Amino acid sequence: MYRDNYIKALRSELLEMVAEQLTPVALRYGYSDVPLETTIKWRPQVLVLGSYSSGKSTLINDFLGFKVQATGQAPTDDSFTVITYDDSLPSDAPLQVTEKRDGKFLLNDSEYPFESLKKHGQRFAAHFRLKKVNAPFLKHLAIIDTPGMLDSITERDRGYNYQDVIGDLAQIADLVLVLFDPHKAGTVREIHTSLRETLPARTFEDRVLFVLNRIDECSSMIDLLRVYGTLCWNLSQITGRKDIPMIHLTYSNQEAEAQNQNRDISYLRYLENQREELKKAVLHAPHYRLDNLASFVETHGQRLAHLLEALIAYRNAARSFAVKSFFASLLYATLVGAAGFALTFIIPPLVATDMTLKAAVAGTAALAFLGLWLMVLRHLFFGRFHRKILKKIDGLTSLFNQTRRDSWDAISGHVLAYLKNTGGKFSLREVRREHGQIAELAERGSKEIREALRELENLSDDEASQLGLTRLKITSDASAQDPPDPQAQS
Repeated sequence: MYRDNYIKALRSELLEMVAEQLTPVALRYGYSDVPLETTIKWRPQVLVLGSYSSGKSTLINDFLGFKVQATGQAPTDDSFTVITYDDSLPSDAPLQVTEKRDGKFLLNDSEYPFESLKKHGQRFAAHFRLKKVNAPFLKHLAIIDTPGMLDSITERDRGYNYQDVIGDLAQIADLVLVLFDPHKAGTVREIHTSLRETLPARTFEDRVLFVLNRIDECSSMIDLLRVYGTLCWNLSQITGRKDIPMIHLTYSNQEAEAQNQNRDISYLRYLENQREELKKAVLHAPHYRLDNLASFVETHGQRLAHLLEALIAYRNAARSFAVKSFFASLLYATLVGAAGFALTFIIPPLVATDMTLKAAVAGTAALAFLGLWLMVLRHLFFGRFHRKILKKIDGLTSLFNQTRRDSWDAISGHVLAYLKNTGGKFSLREVRREHGQIAELAERGSKEIREALRELENLSDDEASQLGLTRLKITSDASAQDPPDPQAQS
């Protein structure tokens, strides 16, 4: 109990850190459309992916202990379904679905972390729903079932970008299960896209578990080995990894017993059904949450610091350009004045004038050029400089390792959008100050979080009781600073 209280206190500190320090900067510079903490404040989540025939719904039903999701060989459900716990019924009440809500409810209720999914439009909202059940399995987590992946379906067919939705859900999930059908061992196009592009960009490799499900439908041990080998080959080609990831071999005992009379599945006795092991991994998802929250702070802190670093580089380049342009304008103004002075010795009406008038003509010409520069030419040249920077946006940062390249891939679009929206006019002083705060959080704050997690691993209940609700130092230090003025501009 003391350990649980300490975990809750530490989780609250992490959420507070995100809300007070990362979110204001993320919203100000367009890094996020909604507060960052909205995606992590809810309970741990497990995302279940796979082709339409991979047995996702049967697996979920087995975990929960009763039929919540429709099952079948053909596609039976094209919705994203959030399945969560309802504790309003007595503990001895029969298992049942206690409440169903549609996507509009889910996307607009602040209790749930799905506000950011509004951007996927009404067609997505119509295929998004919530089910509350009183299954004890869900006391500390939620499961998100997804529409089966297909070969030929397109974004136009679905009415929303399926891969973008998968990516957003994977980003907030603590565990992702990818199920494969033995009849289509990893060959479905949408699975290929998810494993090759979507998941690597939006979540971490250690959060993804691969499952070869329904192995009881293989005709023999040789058939199973062939399917397993095919899946291993496909995964190595899709993921580009030299080492083959762990693949859990599972099947439904109930389904296997039902099919036992129709075909020989005696080979299953030589295999361990890893469904229970998979179930334990899912139940362990809440224990991943703190580590995932630490990674969340670390990753978004580093990316925001990188974003601000690029903006600082832009303003430094703009300031250098402005200084060079100013001295160039003085040089040209001097040349124009000199040319005007020389003309007074050529133009007949001015030839006979004294030197004072000739100097006045030259000075007027120089000032006229400076006025033209300040009112027109300066803006034209800066606009040209601005467009040149936007075309070569990668030049704002150094990409000396893969971490920097991955970070830049995630933020370059936000940098480009912010520079376009502001026209490159923003306060360098404010950006530098915020960069210092975020960089400190990403470096020192993440270290303190990791230290707290290591302490937690070796913490006895008595020590947890004595430790109480100790705050992370980085939160106290940073929260004492005044918030930046978003209106400040150079």
